[in-house]
Formats: sequence, structure tokens, C-alpha cells
Amino acid sequence: MARSLTLAAVGASLVALAACGEKPQTMDASARKADATPWSVSDAANPAYRAPGWKDGDQAAWEQQIRQRNQAQNDYAR
Repeated sequence: MARSLTLAAVGASLVALAACGEKPQTMDASARKADATPWSVSDAANPAYRAPGWKDGDQAAWEQQIRQRNQAQNDYAR
């Protein structure tokens, strides 16, 4: 009985100490990069998915396209 209690205590302490060995998961300066604006052109953008009437890098055209897409999903406006 005492042996199993000792083994349980040792096992619990090993589990508790295992968490102390983890590295902190903070972002350093090299991992941070500025986000691009949603209406800017991406190199990875597929031209097949571009909506007609949307101009690359134009914020007003992007906002108009978003409004049009949202309105198309509105059941009350159909």
C-alpha cells in the first residue's frame, strides 16, 4: 500500500514537473509581420476567383463588392 502511494506521488510529481520544461509560446519580433489590407493585391490570389467589377487595390471598389455579396445573401432583399 505504501509502495503504491509512493509511486502515485512520484508519478504525480513527474507530471507536474513536465509542464515546467515547456518553452514559452510568445511571439518574438521576427515572427510578427504586418497584415496587408483586405483590398490589396496578393501574389497568391487566383484570378479565377476575382469578381467582375473589382479593381485591384481600390478600397471603394472592394467595399462595393462586399456590399453586393452581402446583399445577395440577404433573403429579405431577394
